[in-house]
Amino acid sequence: MPPCLLLALALLGTASASHPASGHPRDVPAATAKGGRRFYYAVVTSRRSYSRAEKHCREVLRGELASVHSAALNQQLKELARTYTHFSPWIGAFTTTANGQWVSQWSDASPWNFANWAPTHPHHIVTTCTTLSTRDGLWRSRPCFLLRPFICQY
Repeated sequence: MPPCLLLALALLGTASASHPASGHPRDVPAATAKGGRRFYYAVVTSRRSYSRAEKHCREVLRGELASVHSAALNQQLKELARTYTHFSPWIGAFTTTANGQWVSQWSDASPWNFANWAPTHPHHIVTTCTTLSTRDGLWRSRPCFLLRPFICQY
């Protein structure tokens, strides 16, 4: 990647670093991906609401918030996020009502085939968005308007 692009990405907070101060992007390929496609993941440390995080992933990286489909990928993303932040980042899951029932879904519309909820989560009161704990790797429901770092897949 050209140095000027790296600097621009670093200033925008879109590229994570191999070492937090180095400025070189670090991408982690997915162990498994939907439709046989391999994704790369970037931790964005600037804090945004869930909807702003989604928009950032789409517009800047041409991707989406990360969907997690295995325990191995969950662990990999937890370790990656922990390298750059102690805040639990948004991932691409949300919980809402559909036909009178609470359901969890991925914002990229991929199948819901894995979950790693903390005890008592997800919350079934209002629509919530999901964070991945950098401490224990468990997922927790949070109000979608909170400002959090996030993980993009692209």
